[in-house]
Amino acid sequence: MANIVRTNPLGDLNRFDPFRDIEDFFGSRKLRSLLRDLPEAPELKIDVSEDETAYHVKAEIPGARKEDIRVAVDGNGVSITAEVKREKEVTQDERVLHTERVYGKVSRGFSLPQEVDEAKAEAKFRDGVLELKLPKKAAAQRKQISIQ
Repeated sequence: MANIVRTNPLGDLNRFDPFRDIEDFFGSRKLRSLLRDLPEAPELKIDVSEDETAYHVKAEIPGARKEDIRVAVDGNGVSITAEVKREKEVTQDERVLHTERVYGKVSRGFSLPQEVDEAKAEAKFRDGVLELKLPKKAAAQRKQISIQ
């Protein structure tokens, strides 16, 4: 292996050690500062509970409008998709100094232990929280087959 020499910030010469340098990068403040500066992706947080007849889902979707939310149920699978849009675009005369609010599309899919009766499902959206009531589908009755 060739000796690769690099200069550190103090101007000293060091032998390049790729394993140490990778560990320094991933374990140091360099990576944390790079990640901190990246924009966050919107996140959809959910709570799921159940009673004897239905599943109850609460999903936080702050900043979304109900027109921009889609809920799909297929058997025991549930998917929630939403888009959080900016209220207004930044004008040419305006300069953003700091922003922590995130915008964009967000989706979440999950499976429930039992199939859902899609025809009786209900959804409400109030104060940035989507509430779903997903009735459980009645289990099919066993059919006894006679043997001939």
